[in-house]
Amino acid sequence: MPQPNEHATVPTDSHSPPGKNPGKGATKPSFLRNLSADLPASLVVFLVALPLSLGIAAASGAPVMAGLIAAAVGGIVAGSLGGSPLQVSGPAAGLTVVVAGLVDEFGWAVTCAITVGAGVLQLLMGVSRIGRAALAVSPVVVKAMLAGIGITIILQQAHVLLGGQAAGSAVENLTALPAAITNVELHSALLGLAVVAILLTWKFLPAAVRKIPGPLAAVVAVTALSVAVAPSVERISFSGSIFDAIALPSLPDGNWRAAGMAVITVALIASIESLLSAVAVDKMHGGSRTNLNRELVGQGSANVVSGMLGGLPVTGVIVRSATNVEAGAKSRTSAILHGVWVLVFSALFAGLIQLIPLSVLAGLLLVIGAKLIKIADIRTSLRTGDLLVYAVTLVCVVALNLLEGVIIGLALAALCVLWRVLRAQIHAHAPAGSGLSWRVTIAGSCSFFALPRLNRVLHSVPEGQDVVVELNADYLDHAFREALVAWQKQHRNTGASVVLEEHGTTAFTDAEDNTPQRQDLREFPLPPRTSWQPADVVTEAKDDDGGQLPLRSILLGIDKYHRRHADKVRPLVQDLTESQNPDTLFVACVDSRVNPNLITSSGPGDLLTLRNIGNVVCSDNHDASIDSALSFAVKALSVDSIVICGHSNCGAMKAVIADAEGAAPALGSGFDTWLEHARPSYSALLAGHPVAMAAEAHGYSRLDQLSMVNVALQLRKLEDHPVTGPAIASGLVQATGLYYDICTARVVLVSPEGIEQLDPSMAVRS
Repeated sequence: MPQPNEHATVPTDSHSPPGKNPGKGATKPSFLRNLSADLPASLVVFLVALPLSLGIAAASGAPVMAGLIAAAVGGIVAGSLGGSPLQVSGPAAGLTVVVAGLVDEFGWAVTCAITVGAGVLQLLMGVSRIGRAALAVSPVVVKAMLAGIGITIILQQAHVLLGGQAAGSAVENLTALPAAITNVELHSALLGLAVVAILLTWKFLPAAVRKIPGPLAAVVAVTALSVAVAPSVERISFSGSIFDAIALPSLPDGNWRAAGMAVITVALIASIESLLSAVAVDKMHGGSRTNLNRELVGQGSANVVSGMLGGLPVTGVIVRSATNVEAGAKSRTSAILHGVWVLVFSALFAGLIQLIPLSVLAGLLLVIGAKLIKIADIRTSLRTGDLLVYAVTLVCVVALNLLEGVIIGLALAALCVLWRVLRAQIHAHAPAGSGLSWRVTIAGSCSFFALPRLNRVLHSVPEGQDVVVELNADYLDHAFREALVAWQKQHRNTGASVVLEEHGTTAFTDAEDNTPQRQDLREFPLPPRTSWQPADVVTEAKDDDGGQLPLRSILLGIDKYHRRHADKVRPLVQDLTESQNPDTLFVACVDSRVNPNLITSSGPGDLLTLRNIGNVVCSDNHDASIDSALSFAVKALSVDSIVICGHSNCGAMKAVIADAEGAAPALGSGFDTWLEHARPSYSALLAGHPVAMAAEAHGYSRLDQLSMVNVALQLRKLEDHPVTGPAIASGLVQATGLYYDICTARVVLVSPEGIEQLDPSMAVRS
């Protein structure tokens, strides 16, 4: 269902005097239009965001209130200025590892300054309109990055859940895990595991219970339990309210290069995560789509404000955004209100937050981290051949850091693309029997990168053996062509023949003197023999007098059919083995230049074809062949339509004109008798048939006018035929006339009243 345009100007009554109230029919302000849906949705998102923001702040090594500051700013600022109306922004788990590293290296105040710098960079990216360019990241790298973040969070928070302290890196946390298990603090571990258990079983509870967000229920329930049974466990601690936690950023004391790299890292990761989240949210609803450049401006503004106030970096968060959509939000008002509720709660009820044990938030983050690792993503990368990229990126994110892991993953993904795009498939196939030729198949991008493989495969063909080279290239450069031509000459010198067949989108000859480029795919299912049988490279069998054996040309075509097309045709004809069910009888001239299947884009079993000289029918039972074909088509096969197709420069029509002018062709009495079926067309032409007049207006020659008039008269004969006439009159069969213009390869519709151009670029009805 289309969503209302929340940015539209509120219409006013043009008849109201200036300054007057237009009346109670005036349109509501945009933030009030969907308030009945946005208000409850904002409360649901607030309840989800509150514990998540606290947990992410704790995992980042930042002040706990920094997470709530970022949640409030993300909701209010990014919600107001961003380009995604239903995305909810705030502190995200994806930046937890980065922020923790920055806090350890620079301290919290400098980390806030880095957040401000990242926001400024995002603003510049949005203003310069490169939002879509930020999406040019391999999805497998992003998925592996999130999985690496999930593993890092799990290794880090496992120590907190066990009652210990997390180390600085994932590797250190992994190696220290056995000691942490040995020295476990039982109360902390049980409280954290209780949160994990509640979250894992929450989806199995009744729907009425599940209306309460699982994270909120788990944190509240286990916190209440901890007050009763474990009052001494370590809890969140801070002093004052959210306003007391506001802290101005400070510039780094030296090490500006590292700080600059940190700004770029935070900006890029926050931008990518926000944009990918926005695209995912767009798929969840039917409202307006995200303006990606404006979304970058909104995220950048939020990070500037959050950093200036002492908050965590802000990104679009898919968990909160999905909750927002599922809760029924209709506009950005929901995201803005969620930020207001975070701000109000943090100001009035900060004391309640200090009751939450650290192990409770650790249990919450363990589940969040686990959700970032998706088995479906691993299966997808395995199916698509991207498992290596996924594994390398994940390991590097965990073992090194987020930025280096992503950069390595992107570099590896780019190398894989280059390998797949630039690698040509080149294979040599030995003949399956005596008298047959070797085959060399070449497919893909044929560039100098493929020369080593090309040289190896070509020289594996024994000397003196005839070879057919099947070239199916989408890109071919001069170096590749030069190498292939050089081998071709060398192999011919051994007494063998080399036949080159081209089936790709790039012509072999174009690579000699032109800049190589990828060509658009040209679908041409039935190329003429001359396109794959160039005279300068084909060696044909000879008879005793040195002449070419006519059958050899057809056999070469059949050989090509078996090699390249039979396996593709076989599935199309398997259902036609026992019977046929064509929908059209196609009556065409015997002319070799007219190909009914080609001009109608049809295949096996689609057309029942009747061909004769001049594409004529008989209405007086004078030809048993035509009568039987019409009867079989209408009565036995129940075709829906009959097509009469003439063509330009028709030899039969030439003969009719020559006969009328006293120069009868010397083709025998049988041919002369057959022309009797077409002679009435000439009389109609002289009498000014409407089709002839329309064709003349379009510039067609007298000969081609006759071909069109002949089609129109054959349609009339179908109406008078004892078999087809009743079927046409009752509407069971439709009769259609066509004219194929050979020189332009265009098809024209012919009716008894006139002609119509069927090519959309020339469609003019006469």
